[in-house]
This record gives sequence, structure tokens and C-alpha cells, in this order.
Amino acid sequence: MSSPLTSRDFRWLVSGITVSGLGSAMTPVALAFAVLHLGGTATQLGLVVAAFALADVVTILYGGVLGDRLPRQLLMQGSAAATCVSQAICAVVLVSGHGTILFLGLIGVVNGCLGAIAQPASNALTRFTVTEQQLPRAVVLRSLAHQTSYAVGFAASGVIVAAAGPGWAIAVDALTYALAACCFALIRTDAPRAAGGERILTELADGAREVLRHTWLWLLIGQALLYHLCFGGAQGVLGPIVVGDTWGEQAWGWAMAALMAGFVVGGLVALRWRPAHLLRGGVVVLSLTAAFPLAMALADDLWLVLAGAAVHGIGLQLFSVSWDLAIQENVAEDKLSRVYAFDLVGSFVCRPLGLALTGPVAGVVGTQRWLVVVAVVMGVSSLAALAAPSVRQLRRRPAPSY
Repeated sequence: MSSPLTSRDFRWLVSGITVSGLGSAMTPVALAFAVLHLGGTATQLGLVVAAFALADVVTILYGGVLGDRLPRQLLMQGSAAATCVSQAICAVVLVSGHGTILFLGLIGVVNGCLGAIAQPASNALTRFTVTEQQLPRAVVLRSLAHQTSYAVGFAASGVIVAAAGPGWAIAVDALTYALAACCFALIRTDAPRAAGGERILTELADGAREVLRHTWLWLLIGQALLYHLCFGGAQGVLGPIVVGDTWGEQAWGWAMAALMAGFVVGGLVALRWRPAHLLRGGVVVLSLTAAFPLAMALADDLWLVLAGAAVHGIGLQLFSVSWDLAIQENVAEDKLSRVYAFDLVGSFVCRPLGLALTGPVAGVVGTQRWLVVVAVVMGVSSLAALAAPSVRQLRRRPAPSY
């Protein structure tokens, strides 16, 4: 079987995703400590991160429609170029000492919208840069490259924030988006597109019907909704505070690096792991993600938190590869961007609520107790999906022989 890296378009796609991921990994860490450096509370940090997440959710369905109407690489190029500009502005404001919590919330809304426009198109494009025989390996390699860049970015973020401040970490992100826009501009392949002209709501309804046609698809999107409702705040709000206060700001960067390292290990395992049933083992290993919030709640040593983060990454990566391949193999080509949009919206629609409420809820019930609750919800909801026959029985498509 030939490697997907023999495809010129796939190489440019992966290059753009990898280089932008390097800088994007720095931004959540930089943003969190920028808010805290400005005197923000856990609730204010949650609201800033929620603003980004809400803008992303609100815009992403429109991005799904555009991804099935327009050249997907053009959407990705435009989004990357615009994000470069917005992040450069954010960096200048923070470095010059003029940042405010309100400004960070507003720039987060802009970046959330820009990212959402291109994400469904980006996910859908993989299928059209490689042959059908190369697709399973392409899904793994794309994810592995992306997560490797995130691991490096998270490791660097804590060092840069501690040494130079959050603004300089965001400046690096701006540069990586400029390079990504150049990579996406060199992609020449795109999927056949449905004829435009239909109303957006009509096209969204077609995408929704495609989602509802697959029981395993809408069921696991619902499970992801509950998962991210709880975990978003644990990672985005409580994590920087709990780990940063106990072991220092740089420690949270290392925790994020351990998480991404787990993704890399999971990706390497996925290169060899080819289960006949796409989702059965995936939801079992997904339950391992409970290790991270549990470690943050109970661990007395930093290495236990890092281990919990790594186990989380391994479990989520192995599930994500199977999930992505299940969508690529079973969804109609002309609805692929819209289905990815519904997947992203369904998964993250409650994330802004979770981010906004995490601070107040943890203040009432206690941070440690709430992190334990989050871990239980993540682990049990993952295993509960096995009760559905469609999840247990979905099989991998046999590789074509030529």
C-alpha cells in the first residue's frame, strides 16, 4: 500500500495543519495566564474562554455549508490569513501593556468565528487528497502530525509565557497562521461540490438528515456533548489554576505537553491498530480520559498529573482516529463538511456553558470534588455507549485491492 505522503496535496494539507497547530497550542496557555496576569478570577477566565467557544459553535454550521459549496482549500487559506491578522493585533496589544479582559474576550470571539468557518472543510478535505486505499493511514498521519505539533507547542508555551509573557506566545501563533495560509494556497485538489443556490437552512436540513441516518453518529455526538460540558471547564478553567498555583505556570504548559504526547503515542499505536469494529474498542479507550481530571483532583506529585494527562491523550487519540475514519467511510461525499459541522457543534455546543459555570460550581462544591465528578461523568458516559448495537457492530470497510 502506497503512503498517503506520496500525494502532493496531502503533504501541503498536513504541513499547513502542523505549522498552525504549533502556534495554536500556545494560545490557550497564553490566554489563560494573560487573564490571570490582568487580575482575572476563575469565573472571568471561564467567560473569556467561553466567548471563543460560543463564537465557534454559532459559526461552525455556516462553515459546514460553505465547505460543501466552495473550494475547501480556499476557505482554509482565507481563515488562516485572517487569524494571522487578529492574533498579531492581540499580540501587539498585550506586549504593549494595553490588554484588558474585555479585549481578550472580544478577540476570542473573532478567532472563534474564523476557525469555525474553515474547520469542517479542513476535516472533509482529507478524503479528497488521497486514494481510497490510502485513506485509513492518511487519517492517522494527519492526526499524528497535528498532535505532535501541539505537543511541541504546549511544551514551549509555558517556557515562553514564563520568560517573555503571554503576548509573545500569541505572536508566534500569528506567524504560524501566515505560514499555514501559504501551505493551503498550494493545494489543488478539492471534492466535487453540490450545486449551490439552495437556501442555507435547506442544506443544513440535508446535513442533519444524514447525521440522523446513522444511529452511531448521533448517539456518540450526544455523548461528546456531555463529555465536553464537563471537561471543557476542568481543562480550560480549573487546570491552569490548580496546577499553576501548586507547581507554577510552567507546570501547566508541561501538563498540556504531556496530554499532547499522549496523543502522539496514541497515533503511533493507531498506525498498527486496525480493529475490525471501528468504534467498539474506541469507546473503551475513550473512558481512559477520566485519568486527567482525576489526577488533578487527587495527585500530590506533578508526575502523576503528567501521567494522567498522557493517558487521557492516548485514549482520546485512539478513539478519535476510529471516529474520523468511521465518518470518512460512511458519510455521503457531498454532505461531508456539513456532517463534520454537526459533529463539532453537537460535541461542543455546551462547552461555553460548562466553561462559564465551572468557576461558580467549583466555588460552591469545591474544586477537588468537582474534578472527581467530571472524571466519573467522562468515564461512565464513554462506556455506556457500548449498550448501542450500532456502536458495537460498525465495521471497518475492507481495503480495496487493485
